[in-house]
Amino acid sequence: MSDNSEKLSILLVDDDKFLVDMYSMKFTAKGYNVNACLSAADALQVLRDGFLPQAIVFDLVMPEHDGFYFLKALITENLKRGASLIALTNESNDDTKAKITELGADRVIVKATMIPSEVVGTVEEEIVKKKKER
Repeated sequence: MSDNSEKLSILLVDDDKFLVDMYSMKFTAKGYNVNACLSAADALQVLRDGFLPQAIVFDLVMPEHDGFYFLKALITENLKRGASLIALTNESNDDTKAKITELGADRVIVKATMIPSEVVGTVEEEIVKKKKER
């Protein structure tokens, strides 16, 4: 995490409770404030209510509203507020990756290619990169 005493926040969005709990534990252990949601609708409401994460990590395949819908809503409603947008998915085809990047995601991580601690490290890299862009 960052060198200063500012506690960074992460929004996790995935319909798989096991994965949300596991990633929440990993980010919390690294000192992050984590808000975990099991649906895109819940995550959008958390953001509308004023939660300001430095990174939003979301799955693409979810019931009701998928990650594409979620990403479009983030942009349309101006809810990203400088956060790094990271798709964490098992969708690994190039067309899907290109589409999610075109829609505004900063990074696409294929779940099967990284262990959880590597995912945390990658999200941290994206947060640092986004801070430098400001």
